[in-house]
Amino acid sequence: MKNKNNIGSNENDREKVNIMKENEHPADTGGGTPGEKKLNDRRIILYLAFTFILTFAVEIFVIMPMAGDTDINKAYMAQLLVAGVMFVPALGVLFTRLITKEGFQIRDLMLNLKLKGNMKYYALAWFGFAFLIVFGAALYFIIFPKHFDPNMGYAKALLEAQSGAGGAKLTGGQIKTVVYIQILTGILLSPFVNFLNCFGEEWGWRGYLLPKLLNRFKTAAALLVGGVIWGLWHTPLIIMGHNYGVGYRGFPYLGIFAMCIFCIVIGIILSYVTIKTGSCIPAVMGHGTINGLASAGMLFTSLENPYNVFLGPMPVGLVGGAGFIFTAAWLLYLLYKEEKDKVEK
Repeated sequence: MKNKNNIGSNENDREKVNIMKENEHPADTGGGTPGEKKLNDRRIILYLAFTFILTFAVEIFVIMPMAGDTDINKAYMAQLLVAGVMFVPALGVLFTRLITKEGFQIRDLMLNLKLKGNMKYYALAWFGFAFLIVFGAALYFIIFPKHFDPNMGYAKALLEAQSGAGGAKLTGGQIKTVVYIQILTGILLSPFVNFLNCFGEEWGWRGYLLPKLLNRFKTAAALLVGGVIWGLWHTPLIIMGHNYGVGYRGFPYLGIFAMCIFCIVIGIILSYVTIKTGSCIPAVMGHGTINGLASAGMLFTSLENPYNVFLGPMPVGLVGGAGFIFTAAWLLYLLYKEEKDKVEK
């Protein structure tokens, strides 16, 4: 974290992990010397430069041309590369630690499970996220009942398309069984099935950048800045239609703005569990749950009355993500209050 030289780096990093565990802020202990602050800022800049340049280069010059190709093999390869790009933030950690001689002491990497006394944070990132996704989808359909299809027309079309032209037609009962099994499986297994890909992002954003931002800003500001950075990192994918599609009014700027809001909200919750545990592992699990279940609400949408992606039923929409928004606001308030109380003491 903050240090003058390589010898002091690991000691200060361990101190920062302890500070995060106790939810104290660097300002409470003086914030470090000018040299330490300068090194911390340099690491932030190097990390972001590497992560953004490599990500944008791959997505713009490699993935974009392949994504629009009619060749199914190229389109499939583009999907694999999108998943591969999730590892770039982790590569950024390795690059920055090597270049700045920060070292790789195990206890400094925020990779310990730290289960003792922290199970509630793991539960929030796992089952709590699953509940909030289901809650948001249900709320969306309550507000927009015409977008809900009890016969799961969207799911039927999707499953039949996946089975191919020669596939057997599915009955309504079979469709519901498949959908409910998929959702239940997603709730139970998403944190583990998606663990590797999501680790690539979370070790970077929460395991490395978050502590650096906490060394630079007050907690609330650090989380907001980190969320905007994370959202902007998705810019090329949003332009390609990821999450929000293409052709909507305000394309692609509205989509980029919406993604920044989504990343701020989700980032606050993922940062909260990281700060409280001193580990990025619960954030990895929470990210995995979102990736595995975010599209569940779409399976209940109507083909005749299309849903509004900027509203829901997925959590990237304002209504679909309502549960996450309220949770993030509450957790941000708690962190702000804890920090304020410690300063006043």
